Amino acid sequence: MNKLVAGLLPSFLTTSLPVFLTVTVTATVTADALAQTGDASRSPVAPNALSRSVFSLEGGKRLVAEAMEAAGRQRYDTAIAKMQDARQVFNQLSNFYQDLTASFAGIDNRIADGHRQQALAAAVARDEATYQLAVIYRANNQPELAIPLLVQLIRSQQPTRELGRQAYQQLFELGFVNEAFPRTGAAAAPQ
Repeated sequence: MNKLVAGLLPSFLTTSLPVFLTVTVTATVTADALAQTGDASRSPVAPNALSRSVFSLEGGKRLVAEAMEAAGRQRYDTAIAKMQDARQVFNQLSNFYQDLTASFAGIDNRIADGHRQQALAAAVARDEATYQLAVIYRANNQPELAIPLLVQLIRSQQPTRELGRQAYQQLFELGFVNEAFPRTGAAAAPQ
């Protein structure tokens, strides 16, 4: 490396730069070699490769499907663990996309809107997984663990949305709340 250039760079860069360049060149050569051999199974990570990962909407949905299959077989411990993992994935995705939305707001509104839509999709998936987890807790005779989830769900979805109404109905069936919602007939009039 040129001594003039080395003098301008911090010392950690001058010791790391040759290693970085070696890694970069090796990765490029490897990618080129893979492209020539046509071995797609060994190709480097491509953009949008997260769809195959657990840390994606698709990955979270796979966890939900696995949890529902386990619940159908009455393997509640497995179902609970998978559904909790799905909720965590969806919650993290929603939070990260909200952060990206805030970062791009006013800079590039098209990108910000795209991230806002992804945050919303992840939040909806999280709420659906929350509801299913509460139902699994009920099926496993653990209503005390279902109640906080149902209350969280009502706070997130509001009792006027379908999922919020379903959550409130679960609370009513458990005896946690005394009033049905929505009320019908004369009882529905505001007091």
